[in-house]
Amino acid sequence: MRVELSDEARRYIGRFDELTGVAPKDCLVESDRLVFLVPAGEMAAAIGQAGETVEEAERRLGKSVDLVEDADTAEAFVASALSPAAVNAVTISEQNDRVAYVEVPEPDRGVAIGADGANIETARTLAKRHYDIDDIQLT
Repeated sequence: MRVELSDEARRYIGRFDELTGVAPKDCLVESDRLVFLVPAGEMAAAIGQAGETVEEAERRLGKSVDLVEDADTAEAFVASALSPAAVNAVTISEQNDRVAYVEVPEPDRGVAIGADGANIETARTLAKRHYDIDDIQLT
């Protein structure tokens, strides 16, 4: 699936790559934060020792930075996008719309949703852009 990036997102991706040595596949630009989709297996490099790399990127980019690790399947991607919430299972239904039903333990529901719904909305946006998933529902 081809993702259209704004010029601003491309600039942030280039700058993040320069700062971390990791080239994100996507970037969501929000008023107070940036969300980068990093290639599978490159999360540790993007975070750095004790979080130093991502903290430096936040300082230089002037925004909070959140990272999501890419995955090979839609189910694994949705689980990754909702991290650090514990995800027990992801089921993709393709009846009318393509919907991911995510089983999250009760204590982690707040983490999966995030403040003002930010985490689940980010997961929904990325899942739509990369796996054509219309919605994510917590069960």
